[in-house]
Amino acid sequence: MFCPKCGKPADDKAPYCASCGAGLQAAPAPSPVAPGAYASFGTRFVAWLIDLIVILLGGGIVSAFTFGAGAVLFLVGPWLYEAFMLSSEWQATVGKRAMSIVVTGIDGKRISFARATGRHFAKILSTFLLCVGYIMAAFTEKKQALHDMLAETLVVQR
Repeated sequence: MFCPKCGKPADDKAPYCASCGAGLQAAPAPSPVAPGAYASFGTRFVAWLIDLIVILLGGGIVSAFTFGAGAVLFLVGPWLYEAFMLSSEWQATVGKRAMSIVVTGIDGKRISFARATGRHFAKILSTFLLCVGYIMAAFTEKKQALHDMLAETLVVQR
């Protein structure tokens, strides 16, 4: 590492340059998401309503055509729907896509199927806490709900 002020070599672990005393701390990495680009609580809620309709319609149709045998789809369907959609190139479910929002990792990149699965099941905790885990998205700096914090994800406008 070289001192940004005097240009002389400096120890990588030193907080200050031994020659001129200038600070050597690396500048914090810029946030991958511009401030104000986080999806609002209202936008996320409308996206959730759209996804609820998609899941209920899809599950209902499958259940009707299988004479009730497809009812198990109501258990695994929402998980697979969300996990596959969020880890896909869309980075969004149908509802999120309709509202022009996507789910990313803290680094701004697409999340894995495993992280999307963890995020989905963390919603159980958000729900059991009288939905306070969801309401947190209206008040946190990065508009993160409890399940977003646990899964280290962001929901941003696109």
